[in-house]
Amino acid sequence: MPMDSSKAFAAIALAAVSWDGTLTQAGSRSLRHALDYRQPFATYPADKMVSLMDELLQALRQQGAQRLMVTASEALNPQQRRTAYAMAAEIMRSDGPYQDDELNILSNLAEVLMVDARLTNEIQSTMNLLHGELG
Repeated sequence: MPMDSSKAFAAIALAAVSWDGTLTQAGSRSLRHALDYRQPFATYPADKMVSLMDELLQALRQQGAQRLMVTASEALNPQQRRTAYAMAAEIMRSDGPYQDDELNILSNLAEVLMVDARLTNEIQSTMNLLHGELG
């Protein structure tokens, strides 16, 4: 499936939220938030967004989350790759502390997206602060 940068960004968001084959309520809210306020998604009519998600869900079922992330990464420039990594890290952190499998997926994603370890550590630390418990 050929991807432009918008579709690729949405693909990484979807793969991040469903990497383990499940879609939690917190994960779906995080996915929606990750896309709703960003251009061009903020201006998409509902039917276009539904069509995009349907296409990406089909690709996810056919390829799996890891392969979809790899395919999507090829359509992103370096800045978009860093943003996609940060978005994936936030999505994965949205339903609780990072699990070992999530850290492995993020490590693989960082490699695929060519995001350096210093930046990935900063992003993960920031997400831990952002999603930290209040009590």
